[in-house]
Amino acid sequence: MASKTIAQIQSEGYDALVKALGPEDAARFIRSYDHGSGDYTEERKETFRKKSVKQIGKEILELQKSL
Repeated sequence: MASKTIAQIQSEGYDALVKALGPEDAARFIRSYDHGSGDYTEERKETFRKKSVKQIGKEILELQKSL
């Protein structure tokens, strides 16, 4: 099976949205999509630079308990 082009994927994706949401809500969904800003990779590196995986895991578990 040949790889699809980006244009084909976009077209099929839009068709799926229209089928699932209808044309108006599909357009609203697309307009609501935001790429964000900044450099996620660099921000992540800076945030976790001084933490071990064990420390991060412990913080996640503590946060889950507080929810």
